[in-house]
Amino acid sequence: MRLRELVFGAACAAAVRAAARLGVADALGDAPMAVEDLAAAVKTEPKPLRRLLRALSCYGVFAEGADGTFTHTDTSRLLREDDPHSLRDICLWCTEPWTWDAWPQLDEAVRTGKNVVEDLYGKEFFVYLNEDAPESADVFNRAMTTSSEQSARDVAALLDLSGSSSVADIAGGQGHVVASLLDKYPTMHGTLLDLPRVVENAVPRLRAGGDLADRVRIVPGDVRTAVPVKADVYIIKNILEWDDESTTRLLRNVIEAGGPGARVVVIENLVDDTPSMRFSTSMDLLLLLNVGGAKHTRDSLVGRLTGAGLVLDGISQVNPYLHAFDCRIPG
Repeated sequence: MRLRELVFGAACAAAVRAAARLGVADALGDAPMAVEDLAAAVKTEPKPLRRLLRALSCYGVFAEGADGTFTHTDTSRLLREDDPHSLRDICLWCTEPWTWDAWPQLDEAVRTGKNVVEDLYGKEFFVYLNEDAPESADVFNRAMTTSSEQSARDVAALLDLSGSSSVADIAGGQGHVVASLLDKYPTMHGTLLDLPRVVENAVPRLRAGGDLADRVRIVPGDVRTAVPVKADVYIIKNILEWDDESTTRLLRNVIEAGGPGARVVVIENLVDDTPSMRFSTSMDLLLLLNVGGAKHTRDSLVGRLTGAGLVLDGISQVNPYLHAFDCRIPG
């Protein structure tokens, strides 16, 4: 029976995606709700909505009462857009249309060690997203924003940047990490570097008129091509999981930009040291499919960093899911 349930994992993922897209969690309040009322709120037919909710309740996503009404669970509340720990966008990202094309090709990716997206769509994954699937690219950006918002304060709380006057957030998305660090260090200056369509949506605090605008520089660019930023400290968070060539180029570009003595802090979640092994190992396989990349073990990340020429000074736990690898560029 366990194996039968596992091979129907796609049904569970699709059900979570459907509930997120329909806004079921947002429509359901704190009180139990009849499926007819819930269906009217989200504009669906009652009978298929009951079937969807019944399936999800088997996994603890929503709960069905004896009278046929439905209520929230701790898990279903994470699908609400207004929940401070919302995972709605991450759930959508992990079930985007391209994933349903890619998963059936996993055996080919395992056989070759290469991504399958380029054969499926004729172009590199992020090029495909931005050129052919802009809605999916927006979901990706929102999901990364959610992840950054939820971890940025933890990163800022951990890092001691006393004595440093500048920090650069490399491929830093909308800039939540650099904003948190500038809040912690009122005299520090920062730089946010990421792709043009990403940084144009940087958090308002960093843009013109924002309270941090006079202490931050927003630089559009591809970090795999160049890192045109000089800083005392470089933050590289959750991006050293691309294919080997891209990762090598990024580290080389940071080392060239920073020069001797610069500090490089790499922050990642690991596949061998996390309470979320099922999630992180699944993401590891998804990375193989889309970019030919991989989540790291502690040892593989240490090897990648020292192999690039960095000196590792220590490893710290940011939160239960993230670790910080504190490095410096040698003289």
